[in-house]
Amino acid sequence: MDEADTSGDFSAVDGTIEDERVLVLNPVSGDSGHGDQVRGLAAEHGFTVLGTEREGEAVDFSRRAAEGGASMVVAAGGDGTVNEVVHGLNLADAFDSVTFGVVPTGTGNNFAGNVGITGIEHAFEMLEDGERRRIDVGTADDRTFVNSCVGGLTAAASGETDSEQKERLGVLAYVVETLRLMSDFEGLELRVEAGTTAAESWSGHALFVLVGNGRRFPAEGRTQANMEDGQLEVTIIEKMPAKNLLSETTAHRLFGSETEHVTSLKAPRLDIAAENDEPVQFSLDGEMGAWKKLTLGVRSRVLELPVGPKYEPVPDGD
Repeated sequence: MDEADTSGDFSAVDGTIEDERVLVLNPVSGDSGHGDQVRGLAAEHGFTVLGTEREGEAVDFSRRAAEGGASMVVAAGGDGTVNEVVHGLNLADAFDSVTFGVVPTGTGNNFAGNVGITGIEHAFEMLEDGERRRIDVGTADDRTFVNSCVGGLTAAASGETDSEQKERLGVLAYVVETLRLMSDFEGLELRVEAGTTAAESWSGHALFVLVGNGRRFPAEGRTQANMEDGQLEVTIIEKMPAKNLLSETTAHRLFGSETEHVTSLKAPRLDIAAENDEPVQFSLDGEMGAWKKLTLGVRSRVLELPVGPKYEPVPDGD
């Protein structure tokens, strides 16, 4: 994370953070121009602001805030900041005692959009008066995610994806950019098991394994998945000639309908194993990691948060 001016933020020292309402702010998310607005609204609504200066600090801040007795811990940033704050709450075993919240200041803000939060001012309104729902949290071994777990995306693709693409396409922008960068990609040699029968397993060469908790795949229509059903939405895109996947139009069509190259399923648990010696990169809400074996699961309806009026407990199509 780039260095940032965090003047006006509470100076957190090592130890417990003892404040009732805590907002963890990523000052450099999005266009980096939101800091003063967020701090001003946070002060009006009684939040102590903790400004991050490096990767992973939001995890520490939210964990310490929860352990100090906070009743509400809010992530102000993009999807990566959301992931870190939720992970910190999980480390503090605080899902039962803390209400989570999101203030969207990133580029795409996919998770915030899926829970009906449309902007910074709207977020603070919903923190006070929004309907509280309890949503699922995805698990990836000892990590958590709330929106998506995507296998096959590379750090290079994330770096090459511009802000305009991310704003228009969300996570699909990374898919499109990766395909452009990886015209000779050999595919991920994987075995995916969603149950105990052959019909619930898949093996082969995949371009991507797309797992949604809050994020629905395919991407056509509403992007919100059912966040309260205890299920992961899984889409496996098999390897095919790269020339078939190089345009956004083709990518949208691929994600918008079943083809012979796409496998879709729902499951409460997923075991993914690389069938060669190379670990596979996964993005958990935008936070990268690499695993040779990964077990995904769901903790059903454990995270309380305020949602906006556009949030649908059962989205169209479910």
